[in-house]
Amino acid sequence: MTVEVSGRAADIGPLHAFLGSRTSERWIEQALANLDLLLLDHASLELKAAQQAQHLIWKYGTGRQRCAAELDPAFRSQLVYRMSRLAREELRHFEQVVTLIERRGGSYAAVSPSRYAAGLHALARKEEPGALVDALIIGAIIEARSCERFECLVLPLETVDAELARLYASLLRSEARHFEGYLALARDGTPEDISARIGVLLERDAELIVSRDTELRFHSGIAADAAAD
Repeated sequence: MTVEVSGRAADIGPLHAFLGSRTSERWIEQALANLDLLLLDHASLELKAAQQAQHLIWKYGTGRQRCAAELDPAFRSQLVYRMSRLAREELRHFEQVVTLIERRGGSYAAVSPSRYAAGLHALARKEEPGALVDALIIGAIIEARSCERFECLVLPLETVDAELARLYASLLRSEARHFEGYLALARDGTPEDISARIGVLLERDAELIVSRDTELRFHSGIAADAAAD
């Protein structure tokens, strides 16, 4: 499946096949009714994505920590390269979102995070190499879910907020394959078959995006009406 993005097609078939589950129509309705709030949370998510990539470089790429010293040097180099590129791109996207917020008359401010990322990380293993593998799988799932939500919003936004539709279409094109980079690192980081771990964490992702939530966020489930209005 492809989506036309600024005259070019973004192939989102692999993304759908990976996630399996889809965002509900009710969440889309709530998001369209709360775009300013959604943008603030989205900006924070782009910043957190850059920070997470940098954290992985610091923890596993330097070779100084015990968990990193035991990794193959070639793998460490691959991780540093990919996460460095990802961090730069996520920061550019953070700047784009903040610029749009300001152009709409607002200013960037942090909002309380949804339970989504914490809900995934709560299942992560503590011992290495499982901790690294799970962190990379979770990174893949978060990136994929973000893109799935971009896709859900692009078409309805075209008649509601054309400028935001263009931004989300552009980000979908840029980020649609990020999850594959995370998964490649996860597979290269261990000799084990990670299929079971992917399945466990994807099941949790599906639970979090469809269940009732206390407040609307970019990665939240369906918010209680009072919290979303």
